[in-house]
Amino acid sequence: MPESDAARSSAQPLIVVKDVGRVYNLNAAPVAALRSVSFSVESGDFVAIVGKSGSGKSTLLNLIGGMDKPSTGVITVAGKVISEMSSDQLAAYRRQSVGMIFQSFNLIANMSAWENVALPMLFSGASESKRLERAKTLLDMVGLSHRVEHRPTELSGGEQQRVAIARALVNDPYFLLADEPTGNLDSRTSDEIVRLLQDIHKQGKTVLMITHDLSLAELLATRIITLKDGDIISDDTRSDAVPKAFNH
Repeated sequence: MPESDAARSSAQPLIVVKDVGRVYNLNAAPVAALRSVSFSVESGDFVAIVGKSGSGKSTLLNLIGGMDKPSTGVITVAGKVISEMSSDQLAAYRRQSVGMIFQSFNLIANMSAWENVALPMLFSGASESKRLERAKTLLDMVGLSHRVEHRPTELSGGEQQRVAIARALVNDPYFLLADEPTGNLDSRTSDEIVRLLQDIHKQGKTVLMITHDLSLAELLATRIITLKDGDIISDDTRSDAVPKAFNH
């Protein structure tokens, strides 16, 4: 289990991406999805990575999340070079250090809400009683204490995303990676998820969010990195005390 958020605070950035490139060989022709990208993320930041389809957003998320390796460059998280980790080390990194929130929720249909939330703890060898206790605590935090035993098919889209957010937090990761977290939700439900992400960030959790929605990025992020054709074209640190109050 990673150390507490307070213990993670240091002079060193939480995430360092240095000269990272990713080239795919498609039909024997190399295609550069990322081109020598460099930036760092401090603990407690809320960074939105924006850009159109094909800009390199998802590639960057996969690299930081340990689901892929860069062709060039180095990625360091909490002082550890994840771009040089073995497959087993990356699996442990993904399980313990990264909380993933997907657009499509990625819940297991035949598991209850609490079982979905606690699944990463199962892989870590935690007892059922500890898994249930932790899952109930997090489901209560996301407003689903009344849905503990419900399966995904019995939940609305917004409730499924809340379960997915609770699951992302279950092992107290270094940071959350959110991939278009409101992309499959209607506007009212999206507002609820936005408020929840704001609350989680206010509690001190570092968040990296991939989105094509600039208005969402401006609402939530302390910093907005814009990608185009695999390059960073702007990196704007917000000085206006984001996250803003969410008003209608």
